[in-house]
Amino acid sequence: MVESMSRPCEQVSELMSRPCEQVSSLLRLTTAGSVDDGKSTLVGRLLHDTQSILADQLAAVDRASRARGGSELDLALLTDGLRAEREQGITIDVAYRYFATPTRKFVLADCPGHVQYTRNTVTGASTAELAVVLVDARNGVVEQTRRHLAVMAFLRVPHVVLAVNKMDLVDFDEPTFRRIESQFAAAASQLGVADVVSVPVSALHGDNIATRSATTPWYDGPTLLEHLEAVPAGQEAVAEPMRFPVQLVLRPRTTDHPDYRGLAGQVASGVVEVGDDVVALPSGGRSTVTGIDTPDGPVLRATAGQSVTVLLGDDIDVGRGEVLAHPSQAPRVVTELDADLCWLSDRPLQAGARVLVKHGTRTVRAIVTALTGRLDLHTLRHGSAPAALTLNEIGGARIQLSEPLAVDSYASDRHTGGFLVIDTANGNTLAAGLVGTA
Repeated sequence: MVESMSRPCEQVSELMSRPCEQVSSLLRLTTAGSVDDGKSTLVGRLLHDTQSILADQLAAVDRASRARGGSELDLALLTDGLRAEREQGITIDVAYRYFATPTRKFVLADCPGHVQYTRNTVTGASTAELAVVLVDARNGVVEQTRRHLAVMAFLRVPHVVLAVNKMDLVDFDEPTFRRIESQFAAAASQLGVADVVSVPVSALHGDNIATRSATTPWYDGPTLLEHLEAVPAGQEAVAEPMRFPVQLVLRPRTTDHPDYRGLAGQVASGVVEVGDDVVALPSGGRSTVTGIDTPDGPVLRATAGQSVTVLLGDDIDVGRGEVLAHPSQAPRVVTELDADLCWLSDRPLQAGARVLVKHGTRTVRAIVTALTGRLDLHTLRHGSAPAALTLNEIGGARIQLSEPLAVDSYASDRHTGGFLVIDTANGNTLAAGLVGTA
């Protein structure tokens, strides 16, 4: 939903472009947590313990750790790549990490913890199927923990892991872990987060990360990596109704295919097959799928995540921004949205603001006609309508569109229920938006 601020490596991009049947073992996850909760060390530990680090990288980290006077590897140095990050000991930007085990491949969005970088957390979590939320065992659940949990609930991340880190600094005390687990579970319940698993860890020493630790005999759950390998992934999008946002109309006009007209794009959700009846929205034209082309040749079906070219049996007027769907499971076409917004701009949002709404491959002009509420991060409840939404706040809004859009509620389809709010003057992203129910 949210456009990423940095790109995964080419290997990851190639992996993510394959059909869903081929990447059922791929899990997209993100990290979140307060400053100094140990996110960079945790990510470094996962890379280290899954043997995803090159020998020269490991040697460089060892030299840097010794130069700083450390007696063991500072695994955070593996992930804090920017000079400002290394100097300050914090994470600033979203960075994508790739690692793998014999049973699963992972793409991890390593997000910063500072409150002013909450927008980066939204970026990383927007495509995640699982979020690892770290809590310092000495501090417990703090406001930033609640904020990050609210972002995960806001973006409907299906699975959440509470990693109670730095257990070595509280002598691996079970009552401390259980208290934090209870606090986090209460907050998650208030926000509607159903699937939460709690793990006591020490990222610095590797306790319960990839191997079970003898220091927590009272804990009988999975290690963090065991849970990451076992959690269901890649199934939700395929099970949803078919949505195919048209990216481009292809008319090569070659000698062999003078009348070729294909609709190129990526299947956002569901399955499309040759012979399917489809409707193009918002225009309303109907036709039948007569072919599905891929770079490797024609196929009979395509699933969520696969980039293909769809051929139709009728020459209906379909262009960029249209969405193909099965007529019996079509999205609704609207000119007004009730939505939740995570405001990402330093400039406050007020009723009457003129913006652009980017939904899938379609961008339309819009007006925010009203603000309808704001999430209180202390009570985790929605309050009355505010005069304005400010940076990192989450609130409701009513938006009038200049042209119709074919949308789903975000609760039913994350892929076609999300949108971006964009500044009309400079093209900057102002907010991540989630379409409400009708």
